[in-house]
Amino acid sequence: VQLQASGGGLVQPGGSLRLSCAASGIIFSTKSVAWYRQAPGKQREFVASITSRGSTNYEDSVKGRFTCSRDNAKNTVYLQMNSLKYEDTAVYYCNMQRYWGQGTLVTVSS
Repeated sequence: VQLQASGGGLVQPGGSLRLSCAASGIIFSTKSVAWYRQAPGKQREFVASITSRGSTNYEDSVKGRFTCSRDNAKNTVYLQMNSLKYEDTAVYYCNMQRYWGQGTLVTVSS
């Protein structure tokens, strides 16, 4: 099983990014997927999740700004991040059961 996260980069405050998590080697459509992030010097924290049926859950600080979606035909989960803030700077990881992607760095800076 492999999870490949991508889409990170440098963005100004108020900007947007879309992260992708592509899965292989697993029956993707039946699995929930979560996004976590780890900022420098901090513990990894939950950001968002999406169930196999498309129900979503968000950490309070990203509600209304981030949207998690999935395309089962592409074995991919997305995290659309809008109105980005400095404090959103972190390495973002996707997680499915015990599997983790390699992380993609999001830097919010002017």
